[in-house]
Amino acid sequence: MSSTLILLLPGWQNSGPNHWQSRWEALYGDVRVLQHDWMRPLRGDWMAQLDTVIQQQTQPVVLAAHSLGCLLIAAWAACTAHANTVRGALLVAPGDPEQPALQAVLHSWRPVPLQALPFPSVLIGSQTDPYCSAARAQTFARAWGCTWLDYGDAGHINADSQLGDWPEGREILKTWL
Repeated sequence: MSSTLILLLPGWQNSGPNHWQSRWEALYGDVRVLQHDWMRPLRGDWMAQLDTVIQQQTQPVVLAAHSLGCLLIAAWAACTAHANTVRGALLVAPGDPEQPALQAVLHSWRPVPLQALPFPSVLIGSQTDPYCSAARAQTFARAWGCTWLDYGDAGHINADSQLGDWPEGREILKTWL
């Protein structure tokens, strides 16, 4: 697995210490893409940061995104010249910036890009995610060309979901390693 770098793409407000992304960072040495402003996320800024980090890599990468990080992948992939370095992507619990409760803070994330991703991907969604309905997540998966996995009653698939190290997610990620 040393020949591939896993880049972690947290969502709005970053991922706390008990989130599966933080646990993977500690356990496996995955690299978190740090954003300049986690509280007021601007799509263009986040895309530029991801592009900069990807260009700095000397080996292929796999992207592991949560929430707004999923939308970051879709937006970045729609306009980058560097997607060829990505082996695959795990998109988990995408947020929906068109949801009324999120529109004000995520205004720059609309409209959601609906172009197919240029690399293999899996989108995992939940039937009980308060930030994106399962139907909307499936719409994203179809548009982006992702394999859809229904994770059932798992909320936002974050620390509150009590996944611990989330070995099931890691197994899916290993597909591209």
